[in-house]
Amino acid sequence: MSDEKPPPRKRMVKPPSGGTESGRVVPERLKTAWKRTPSQQAWLSRQINDPFAAKARAHGYRSRAAYKLTELDDKLRLLRPGARVVDLGAAPGGWTQVALERGVTHIVGVDLLPVDPLPPAAILEMDFTDPACGPELIRLLGGAPDLVMSDIAPNTVGHRQTDHLRIVGLIEAAVDFTVEVLKPGGAFIAKAFQGGETAEVIGTLKRHFASVKTVKPKASRSDSSELYLVATGFKGRG
Repeated sequence: MSDEKPPPRKRMVKPPSGGTESGRVVPERLKTAWKRTPSQQAWLSRQINDPFAAKARAHGYRSRAAYKLTELDDKLRLLRPGARVVDLGAAPGGWTQVALERGVTHIVGVDLLPVDPLPPAAILEMDFTDPACGPELIRLLGGAPDLVMSDIAPNTVGHRQTDHLRIVGLIEAAVDFTVEVLKPGGAFIAKAFQGGETAEVIGTLKRHFASVKTVKPKASRSDSSELYLVATGFKGRG
């Protein structure tokens, strides 16, 4: 008789499914928390029962964040046929999907992570702070962009102040990038979080744009300090 033990049984977690265009979703309880931390369990439960995540699954969007952009653009009307658009931190592609749906055909998504193709969008797997990125984007777009949009966020470490400073650092880098490449009269949209350092970023934007606003879309979770900076009327680099 063999002393070998049978291999352990693999447990499978059913991926989130269902959801409707109305966002209605039947609340589900997770059957097992095997090998999950409490924070992972809470995140997965929230995703499964989140109405915007349900709508995204039903509509075919790659992320619930798509609904943040649809709400912003319903007010701003920046995504239009003929516009040249840059999507910073494009993965997994939800914002690029929205832009394409709204008639944008000249768009480049940039991310360190790979993004599945979304033709006719061009995808650059590179760091947008790389000096070569701006000229390459302009080449692919056929000219300077009319809109730079950023839903980018860094990997968090779990320390609130440290995470906030890392986020602000990314926003500042996105602003610097935008000032270098944006067409005069153009616009900038970026995710940010409430805090003193964000106020400094707003001050920088006001020097370069005619109008700067903060907006919290309905798709942003109510318990999050997330908001979006919307800057229009780019004055140029001077």
